[in-house]
Amino acid sequence: MKQEHDAADLVDAVPALPLRDQWDRPLRDLRLSVIDRCNFRCSYCMPKEVFGDDYAFLPPSELLSFDEMERLIRLFALLGVKKIRLTGGEPLLRQDLPRLIERLVVIPGIEDVAMTTNGVLLDRYMEELHQSGLRRLNISLDALDAELFKHMNGRGYPPTRILHNIKEAKRRGFKVRVNMVVQRGVNDHEIIPMARYFKEQEIDLCLIEFMDVGNDNGWDMTRVVTKREMIAKVTEAMSIEPLEARYYGEVADRYRYHDSDAEIHFISSVSESFCSTCTRARVSSDGKLFTCLFASSGFDLREELRAGASDAELLASLLKVWSNRKDRYSDERSVHQQSNRRKIDMSYIGG
Repeated sequence: MKQEHDAADLVDAVPALPLRDQWDRPLRDLRLSVIDRCNFRCSYCMPKEVFGDDYAFLPPSELLSFDEMERLIRLFALLGVKKIRLTGGEPLLRQDLPRLIERLVVIPGIEDVAMTTNGVLLDRYMEELHQSGLRRLNISLDALDAELFKHMNGRGYPPTRILHNIKEAKRRGFKVRVNMVVQRGVNDHEIIPMARYFKEQEIDLCLIEFMDVGNDNGWDMTRVVTKREMIAKVTEAMSIEPLEARYYGEVADRYRYHDSDAEIHFISSVSESFCSTCTRARVSSDGKLFTCLFASSGFDLREELRAGASDAELLASLLKVWSNRKDRYSDERSVHQQSNRRKIDMSYIGG
């Protein structure tokens, strides 16, 4: 109880919440990676040429425990975080994940806990996840064409099981959004089939520009299909209209089909920067705090946790990291085209 009292005292001493960085951006969202392993080898995230069968992933002892994760989330909530998204790797590979969710959904101040998954294992855990309090899922799927999708995920998984799990998740009451990373000359011809299919299913689809996350995904600007191109392609095939943003810092541009309750979203992660309204921090599965998806390094929270830091000391570290934050990589990329600096891989930082 002493640690909780110290934390409250420290927050009371902060002049104003939510906490803001050097560009006046509040801290609202946290991506929490629960594991660095994945059962896919998607070329834009975890290419099998790099992450082979002998790749040395983190041992369990180096992953944050559920106790450590819960403690950090409670502190982040005191500083203004409202939304948590559980990521990986593939989060469903983390043993007993529903037990963590049960603990996170009841934390004061946390209004939304979501999970990003490739959906392959959802049928095994769907009931437990729902009982734990999880209600929102982002499911990655880059193509409906079976042979293309098997090639893209690098493990030969067909989309059949994932499509079944998406339908079942919706039936059970989850709010589902499907995420599609679009690459020119790879799966851009799947945009319209995907849009039509998920419109019929009344499930939101999000089209994401191919990003230069990490150092191993072979990113090249010529492979980027821009948001404007994707909107134009969809508009040629079906009638859509833009929607107002729901909150400050919303990343996706949302559109509504005129004859459906489903929406289609577009994320301009490359062609149009949204650094100026970015409210997201990220914690890796081994406890590094990153203030940008394109960061080169992070602050080691696990070291402080395991050295016996009090809640007040941990809060002081979080305050210092965010208040000094000045990341604007996508703005700088737009100016300088392409940075040659090393960046953390998406599979490690959690996307």
